[in-house]
Amino acid sequence: MWVARPADGDQTLTLADERRLAPEKIAALHAECAEDLRRLALGVLHDVHLAADVVQATFVKAIEQGHTAEESLRGWLFRVALNEALALRRRQGVQARGVEQLAWLRQANERDDYDRPDEVARRREEGRRAREALDALPAEQRQVVWMRLYEQKTFAVIADELKVPLGTTLWRMQAAIKKLRECLGTGDDE
Repeated sequence: MWVARPADGDQTLTLADERRLAPEKIAALHAECAEDLRRLALGVLHDVHLAADVVQATFVKAIEQGHTAEESLRGWLFRVALNEALALRRRQGVQARGVEQLAWLRQANERDDYDRPDEVARRREEGRRAREALDALPAEQRQVVWMRLYEQKTFAVIADELKVPLGTTLWRMQAAIKKLRECLGTGDDE
């Protein structure tokens, strides 16, 4: 926060003035650390332009807030840059999820037949057939399908929990998919 100096020629410094870093110190820090800060931000964000924005935001904070931490100024800059990069990445994730939800809603609204009674009945029938097909699988295959699709476990975790080789787990999934396609009439026509 900038504080105006008294007009009467009083040269006393405010607390904000004492904390503020001199422009020469900021320039020296920029020359020394900017490239390393950019690399840190690039590692988090994977985008050159966003990494440059993080470096700029870091030095803006250094100019505005000064350095009051007990740690070294270089360490403080790296902590600020990391926090800025992580915050930017979180904001991007929120924005991306919002865009996906809007696109899904738009598609659902564009489909006039989505809530028609015959469409609802068709979806229910497909669900019933899928449940019956899943119930008709051998227990070992059904268990792998359930753990993979509904519990979202990796094949390695499934193999470990079932105490079977990874190849056996993969084979069970492949066999289950083949049987489900046959039962539901969705063969490979590609």
